[in-house]
Amino acid sequence: MALGKVWLVGAGPGDPGLLTLKGARVLEAANAVVYDRLVNDALLNLASPSCERIYAGKLAGEHGTGQSQINETLIRLAREGKMVVRLKGGDPFVFGRGGEEGTALAGARIPFEVVPGISSAIAVPAYAGIPVTHRGVGSSFAVLTGHEDSTKAETSIQWDKLASGVDTLVCLMGVQALDRICGHLLGAGRSPSSPAAGISWGSLPRRHVVVGELVNIAARARDATIEPPAVAVFGEVVRLRESLGWFERRSLFGLRILVTRTRDQASALRELLEEEGAEVLELPTLEIVDGASPQVLSRVIGALADGEYSWVVFTSTNGVRRFFRAVYELGRDARAFHDSKVAVVGPATAESLAEFGVRADLVPEDYRGTSLADALGSHELTRRRVLVPRAEAAGPELVQGLRARGAEVEDVPLYSSEVPRNPDPRILGDIRSGRIDVVTFASSSAVRNLAKMLGDDLGGLRQAVIGCIGPSTAETSQRCGLVRAVVAAHHNNPGVVSALREYFQLASLDRAGGDSH
Repeated sequence: MALGKVWLVGAGPGDPGLLTLKGARVLEAANAVVYDRLVNDALLNLASPSCERIYAGKLAGEHGTGQSQINETLIRLAREGKMVVRLKGGDPFVFGRGGEEGTALAGARIPFEVVPGISSAIAVPAYAGIPVTHRGVGSSFAVLTGHEDSTKAETSIQWDKLASGVDTLVCLMGVQALDRICGHLLGAGRSPSSPAAGISWGSLPRRHVVVGELVNIAARARDATIEPPAVAVFGEVVRLRESLGWFERRSLFGLRILVTRTRDQASALRELLEEEGAEVLELPTLEIVDGASPQVLSRVIGALADGEYSWVVFTSTNGVRRFFRAVYELGRDARAFHDSKVAVVGPATAESLAEFGVRADLVPEDYRGTSLADALGSHELTRRRVLVPRAEAAGPELVQGLRARGAEVEDVPLYSSEVPRNPDPRILGDIRSGRIDVVTFASSSAVRNLAKMLGDDLGGLRQAVIGCIGPSTAETSQRCGLVRAVVAAHHNNPGVVSALREYFQLASLDRAGGDSH
């Protein structure tokens, strides 16, 4: 068996957007990923579904997978011929024990590469608006660990030199040892009034920052419940946070937003929301199950290719994807639509259609099934065959409207949207307890399914703002008692984000106005 290879990859400080391009490339090619606790789940999603995922993390102060066991796992996987990514928070060679793993691999004659990551020592202060160097303020910085090797008889850190010889000190994994660290610095002569900051979850929306002085930062961090993972910064550069702080100024900062789309559809909306500062959780409320039989699909796609349908009508992105999957499985492509026009319910469905090389001929101004029937009514439909591949539980209004206009409609139940069988109980608990600020829905079935998943306990959900992709979804939300609906003017992901941004900006202005009276 050919020998595999190991990549020691730095995952960066938490924000998945800070992974390097090379890191993403080797993740996508990996057969196995061995990852730490602080690795963002979004990065694991870059690996293929068949990739083996092995957790090797631990909580601060707890025993997790031992380093020797991790080394043995990497060696074993490589000897099995696998391409292995060892995914570590921050940079693997900055207090990441990457050197130990590399030494073990070299000793076992396993080929390996190092893919550096953005270290939290620089990125976390930057996200807090604190540069580690700044002209006229700080021209040197040092990085130290709050967890020295416990087998050492005494500290190897020369506190006297650090206290007087370095402008900015950045301490990683040091929040639980802040009293001791501050004591060392004070004892070595650093000014008690020297600015200091504690930052937890530094590059993520749940980020928390507390600022103080060397003499009181440990107490302030305790009072503010600054918990691991955390970084402490000491030096005059901390004062620059007041003018350079940018992260919390984004429009959706601090909001916990739930995306209810399927896993393969959630990433685009998630990225847009995270760019606005939101903490995004995913809970798929639809499990797409095949509907029409292969024989039925073969017949209608053959008829489509033979030019028997005047129109094909799509009412969802799921419908588009499921239909084209069947088209491709039958050895055909977009040319099957050569003699048919295509209508879609809205721009999101049109965008999905365009991904497969087909441009929509008709998109109604009002994105509902009835409006789609009205728009098609301006075309001659009498005795014209119309194919409508859609969800099994879709409402009857569209088909009834087309038939009323003389069309011969073939309504194909392409798929059904089932309630997921194993939803994440933690997220359901967060919804019930009111710990979700916003829930986004892209379809009426998503609303109904989440209500079913929650049973009769909709109190927490009714407290949340409901971000709806269109008016039909909003109407379903209202019927479920979800009255705080925000409807996108443009019925796609950017439209949802824009509507939420405007809603919370107005809410912020209203609060500011109330405070001024």
